[in-house]
Amino acid sequence: MPNVLQLREAVCLLGRFPALAGLDLDLDAGGVTLLSGPNGAGKTTLLRLLAGLIPLHSGTGTVLGSDLNTDRVSHRRRLALVGHDTFCYDDLTVRENLVFSAKASGHKAAMGESAMERFGLSHVAGVLHSRLSAGQRRRLALAAAFGRDPELLLLDEPHAGLDSEGREILDEILRETNPTGRTVIIASHELDRTRALADREFSIRGGRAYSVEQA
Repeated sequence: MPNVLQLREAVCLLGRFPALAGLDLDLDAGGVTLLSGPNGAGKTTLLRLLAGLIPLHSGTGTVLGSDLNTDRVSHRRRLALVGHDTFCYDDLTVRENLVFSAKASGHKAAMGESAMERFGLSHVAGVLHSRLSAGQRRRLALAAAFGRDPELLLLDEPHAGLDSEGREILDEILRETNPTGRTVIIASHELDRTRALADREFSIRGGRAYSVEQA
């Protein structure tokens, strides 16, 4: 099975603070990986590093074949990140946002339409992002990410802000990850829920990663 990412002695600084402090991590492609750990441990920093949004200050890293020390851009089209921001456009409707996101990733508009239906957003297809509720915006951000059909999907607290129906929809889609070959990495504090979805777990503590055996 191909290696989707490899980090060696990875250090990322936030100001002078080492958010990642010599982290080592290897992941093969496919499945769902859970990142657990306390606030401030480095989970969000790790996801942003993998997405190419912040640089390595020392150490080495590759993601989807791209060397993070020399190229933080070329692999971005092959991944999607859902963080605390939705990265959707206020002046576009739900449908327009999803179609735009799918096409920007080299896919047909139908991918965006399918994601809209899957996440239960068809009834607000013509509503501007700026007029959506917080829960609907969260669903839209997730739908946009899945509509890109990424090889690597990075989810930071993905259940936050979702109603019970939205949570069940997301869980069902994540359970279908293995047959697709997609790699999903979830940073979450909702451990009971996400451990039931994950194939493997790493505890992030003090800017380092420690493997956790799944029961």
